[in-house]
Amino acid sequence: MTAKPVKRVKHVPQRTCVGCRTVLAKRELIRIVRTAEGVQVDPTGKLAGRGSYLHDRRACWERGLQGGLAHALKTELTPADRERLEAFANTLPAEPAAPMDKPAM
Repeated sequence: MTAKPVKRVKHVPQRTCVGCRTVLAKRELIRIVRTAEGVQVDPTGKLAGRGSYLHDRRACWERGLQGGLAHALKTELTPADRERLEAFANTLPAEPAAPMDKPAM
């Protein structure tokens, strides 16, 4: 008798949004990183430095910029950092796109 090969489930890293405290897959969130140059958005998710995560919606960014983001990054946001992050947040949609529901059968 031969053993069936076990199908492995790939591990998906989970992260928490600083704005709304929702836990999601790491790839569904936007990473913000504290580097020597200051706080910046990390589109690749691979920059060196302390990171924090936010949803891709403006409401989470507004809540995060009120203090949660600075606390998670263990730093104070400079006016230049805050301006850069607010400019990025203004490019985001106010509400996220609705998920595609499966048609009822």
